[in-house]
Amino acid sequence: MAIDQAVYTAHATSTGGRTGSTESSDGRIKLQLSTPKELGGDSGPGTNPEQLFAAGYSACFIGAMKAVAAREKIKLPADVSISADVSIGPLSGKPGAFGIAVSMAVSVPGMDRAAAEKLVATAHEVCPYSNATRGNVEVALKVV
Repeated sequence: MAIDQAVYTAHATSTGGRTGSTESSDGRIKLQLSTPKELGGDSGPGTNPEQLFAAGYSACFIGAMKAVAAREKIKLPADVSISADVSIGPLSGKPGAFGIAVSMAVSVPGMDRAAAEKLVATAHEVCPYSNATRGNVEVALKVV
């Protein structure tokens, strides 16, 4: 599925792979990258792609929740938060290939559980990260 027209495009350049660095074109992001020990690295001081994906997806998903809440005239608590886990591992049936899986725990303090679950389900349909991963990445959402 293609987008009709880009409203915004982010630009970043990475060098050195998992043991290199990444920087956004506007200089707001300038990060050292390190490979976790679990992936054969030294767990150096830098971040890694999975942490960046977890941060990006969870922030974007809250944005989707806000958009859905505004459209449906639902009062969304200001302290909504998402704890995201992005796991990486070998894909079954594809020797040498790796994939990711996402699990997000969504906290909507003060909102009725059924209403929160409905809001999360609808946000999952409109979130750009959800749409990008759908059918390719296992995504588990849980209201906590």
